[in-house]
Amino acid sequence: MAERYICIHGHFYQPPRENPWLEEVEFQDSAQPYHDWNERVTAECYAPNAVSRVMDSDWRIIGLINNYSRISFNFGPTLLYWLASHKPKVYESILNADKESMNNFSGHGSAIAQVYNHMIMPLANRRDKETQVKWAIYDFQLRFGRFPEGMWLPETAVDTESLEVLAENNIKFTILSPIQASKMRKIGVEEWVDVSDGKIDPGRAYLCNLPSGKTISLLFFDKRTASDIAFGNLLENGEAFAKKLAGSFNSNGGGALLENVASDGELYGHHHPHGDMTLAYCIYYIVSKDPAKLTNYAEFLEKHPAEYEVQIVENTSWSCMHGVERWRSDCGDNMGHEGWNQKWRKPLREAMDWLRDELAPRFEAEAAKYLKNPWGARNDYVRVILDRSRENIEAFLTEHANRQLSEDEKRRVIKLLEMQRHTMLMYTSCGWFFDEISGIETVQVMMYAARAMQLAKELFDVDLESQYIHLLEEAPSNIAEFQNGAKIYNIFVKPAVVDFTRISAQNTIRELFAENIKTARTTPKMPNCCFKITPEISEKWDDGKFRLIVNRSSVSSSTTLDEQIFSCAAIWLGDHNVTCGVTSDMHKKAFKSMRNKLVGCFDKGQINEIIVWLSRYFGQQNYSLKDLFKDDQRYILEYIVADGLKKAKDLYDIVYHDNSAMLRFMKEIRIPSPKPLQSAAEVVLNMDLERLLSAETTDLERMGRLINDSQHLSVKLDSPLLGFIASEKIAAEFNKLSTDPENLQSLTAITALIRMVKELPLELNLWESQNIAFKIAQSRYQSLKSKSDEASKLWIASFVKLCELIGIRLA
Repeated sequence: MAERYICIHGHFYQPPRENPWLEEVEFQDSAQPYHDWNERVTAECYAPNAVSRVMDSDWRIIGLINNYSRISFNFGPTLLYWLASHKPKVYESILNADKESMNNFSGHGSAIAQVYNHMIMPLANRRDKETQVKWAIYDFQLRFGRFPEGMWLPETAVDTESLEVLAENNIKFTILSPIQASKMRKIGVEEWVDVSDGKIDPGRAYLCNLPSGKTISLLFFDKRTASDIAFGNLLENGEAFAKKLAGSFNSNGGGALLENVASDGELYGHHHPHGDMTLAYCIYYIVSKDPAKLTNYAEFLEKHPAEYEVQIVENTSWSCMHGVERWRSDCGDNMGHEGWNQKWRKPLREAMDWLRDELAPRFEAEAAKYLKNPWGARNDYVRVILDRSRENIEAFLTEHANRQLSEDEKRRVIKLLEMQRHTMLMYTSCGWFFDEISGIETVQVMMYAARAMQLAKELFDVDLESQYIHLLEEAPSNIAEFQNGAKIYNIFVKPAVVDFTRISAQNTIRELFAENIKTARTTPKMPNCCFKITPEISEKWDDGKFRLIVNRSSVSSSTTLDEQIFSCAAIWLGDHNVTCGVTSDMHKKAFKSMRNKLVGCFDKGQINEIIVWLSRYFGQQNYSLKDLFKDDQRYILEYIVADGLKKAKDLYDIVYHDNSAMLRFMKEIRIPSPKPLQSAAEVVLNMDLERLLSAETTDLERMGRLINDSQHLSVKLDSPLLGFIASEKIAAEFNKLSTDPENLQSLTAITALIRMVKELPLELNLWESQNIAFKIAQSRYQSLKSKSDEASKLWIASFVKLCELIGIRLA
């Protein structure tokens, strides 16, 4: 009987969401209760797959598994960049999984690389293809500590030139859909066999001979089973998933048999809730029942190299039945919005191509003044992208410069390369994938274009934006108010453009409220933010009604190495009324004079005079809360409306408590509650529950009363928000317990908290809490279980109850 192998590949990727000027992801309302979609998908997919649960028939956890260590996978480099700084534990679990997989799969790691920023390779020019592949390889080597054997092509979009670039860079294999194979033959046989329309056997590897004389191996996944994973019900049951894979082998006339599937990794938890657990049980079943051997592509290729060769269908992909038209035309492939078209795709692609071709010769000519090989330097620039330290930048410039560069010339070189970087990022495939040009993914690629044009303006004093916007006029929106790409650019992109002046204003306004927002519960850290503010002078005055700030500070950028000194002043007049002036043309003596004038007016209560003087000192261009980045906007406005919110809550409290008995009676006799009274109950009970769950110490008795009231009155709770807060609260208590696991009081308190919370109709994310409980079970449970003293027996009984509550079955 031929050897049977199963390979499950997950393509884990999120479009880059960073503000191109900040290099950080801002708040995204659609991702709530999470800060942004990266955070949300990490919580639902990337983290759970790193420590996934194997469940028994009673839906109790019997084991944990790092799914990545048993499958084949790739992560987008831009996603790994975000994970490394924002979710380091998850990031380390991914890297460790690759190391562990080398033990599982004959020394071959399961991770493969991915083309850098998910560019559709057949639509890219040769130069961009080469940079994308070289950046991907360097990024992979830096993170995983080894050279990648394979590389994922975005959307599996392929042409011969892309395969040539992979082969030239020593990539051994890539993965394609069966519909991308044209014909095949056994190596050494003259006659080709037509395998178009998906007829190729996915149970073996194939060799692709390239015009250059180089070769690359191709693996074609089982499209039918992969479709069942994505669109069917295969992720509802892990055993059924495993049996489907084990039952999908087709005899290929001898040799090893391979059943391999490839799909978006986000299916395992994000698109299909708890899909990670289905995958975990599938892996557990295959390993324990042994219907076939789990493998990854590199191991399979080593043991069973290609005996057949194949030719591809040019310009095809796995997600467009028309090849690669989804990323350049109105081909009909879309997400299903009835009555919409995608006529905007072609003019958007043409606008991007026009911009690329305008910038390339300017870059080449200017960079040649400073660099030995401008395009070679671009290929190597990923070194700087991944390490912005001044030492690393200097080493890069020393290697690539054609002479000793001045500080101004160094900054100019970095700006040239940053311009090229954003010219690449603007081709991220997601910008064309969806149905509407005003979607966040398409706006994002326009923002990359805007950043590239801004740098071109600084470098060459050339206005490319006007023509770019003109080209976007030909890109029609499906939404009447947006009209076309030009209007969308003006509405969403232009206001997002950042310069040093705006950064200085942002910092000044934020400092007005610094003491009020420093404890904001959801304030994110922005470790990758490229701007650094170094205060020189900062003074603030507050008379209880108005606030004034004057400051002088240095603003520097770690991406362009630019640095400027700004003088600023801002006043808060209450509510949302903030006015800020900024200039880089004020000497210290003038700053001191301005400071004295504004403070004098403030001390005398001459607020209108301050507004006048701000205009005189800083001109008519001023900044307000509208100009802040989204996160600080939210936190400052939350502070500003807090008093009004408290007054409203007090009024709702009165309405609710004055009528609560009546509401209960009406509920008892099945008469609908008056809408205003029911609304008051919903506001009060939701807010009170949120505050209780957010408090350092939870009053369980009061929570019990609130839960009882919400149930009796059929109050609609904000389940996503309360579930998110409750999950974080429980995780925080487990983290405390982990520092003193044998603390019976803490154990009992957590048990009581979870019992209480489970009375609410909330979906809890207990992933972190369960992980900690498992660690405690490993470190304490077995040792204490063997003891006979009463304290140990009591701890064991309490810990077992706690584990039962969170769905863990202890051996």
